[in-house]
Amino acid sequence: MTFKKFRLFAMLLVAFALVAAACGGDDSSTETTVASGGSDTTVVAPPAGEPLKVAFVHVGPVADKGWSWAHDQGAQFIKGSLGDAVEITTLENIAEGSDAQRIFEDLAAKGNTLIFGTSFGYMDPMLAAAENYPDTVFMHATGYKTSDNMGNYFGAAEEARYLSGMAAGAATETNLIGYVAAFPIAEVLRGINAFTLGAQEVNPDVEVQVVWTSTWFDPPIEGTAAQSLLDAGADVIAMHQDSAAPGQAAETEGAGWVGYNTDMTEFAPTAWLTAAIWDWGPFYLETANQVIDGTWKSEAVYGTMADGMVALAPFGESVDQATQDVILEREAEIKDGSFSVFPDPIVNQDGESQPLGDIQIMDYFVEGVIGSATG
Repeated sequence: MTFKKFRLFAMLLVAFALVAAACGGDDSSTETTVASGGSDTTVVAPPAGEPLKVAFVHVGPVADKGWSWAHDQGAQFIKGSLGDAVEITTLENIAEGSDAQRIFEDLAAKGNTLIFGTSFGYMDPMLAAAENYPDTVFMHATGYKTSDNMGNYFGAAEEARYLSGMAAGAATETNLIGYVAAFPIAEVLRGINAFTLGAQEVNPDVEVQVVWTSTWFDPPIEGTAAQSLLDAGADVIAMHQDSAAPGQAAETEGAGWVGYNTDMTEFAPTAWLTAAIWDWGPFYLETANQVIDGTWKSEAVYGTMADGMVALAPFGESVDQATQDVILEREAEIKDGSFSVFPDPIVNQDGESQPLGDIQIMDYFVEGVIGSATG
């Protein structure tokens, strides 16, 4: 079901779930066999009359008002829609790496039928846990591996990144934009590249300088990285981080700021330009309902601006109307499919034309980016 259709039928799905939960009957677990990744897998539905237990595992605090907060808003959307038909567990600040497998397995052992892991580094630990708990549904955000009972999901943030780059390109006077980036993985690289191409559309002289932090959420490190870029002459700061620290550094220096994940205007209102943001709620609710009614199957989900998973945050006061109009026109073309943020062939950092390739494994920078694509 597409997100657009899902929104039309959400109320019916919710009503169905609530009625099913209230019907009582046999308390034993029921098993539903569903098609999954080209094979059949048995997924254990919650016992009749009992709530669906759903767990969320986050790499940072849900109070970050960034990545983890956005996912937690999606969890609250499920709860607000399904009420007592769902029971949600949230774990915060869970480090990526091998110990995460123990966390996922513990959640499965405690009866959580649906488990979401919301950071890239959870991929292999979750895959291992999924093998050990084949009756549990696992969903991994931002990765690329699946199994019979593990799917993955993400969205085309590059679409909104391109548009936010247009705002940054119009705002810079020094033609140097600083970009505070987490890790040199494909999702971050394609975001930087799309942002740079958007900035170049409105300002061909723009360069984007990247500093790697090797963090997802560490405000002091991320703020220091932003300051180093400002000291190097950048007058707009962009980021792939979960904290508002880069924006606060920009605010102090009188620079512009393009955020990420959510509308963070409150943290640096003068610096704020816009951001690529997420709306996970409808997807999370749809997934929960699929588990409840036995129709879930393992797949790789990639949402877009057209279906609403990805969006552009409100503009800051410094973004003039003419710039907004140009960006919104381009947004409409992205949504209707008449414009692609990546050309094919594409010009790489060395000025050489090359095939675009699969953006899900993008491992290079485009022309105009200063820094190493390998970190």
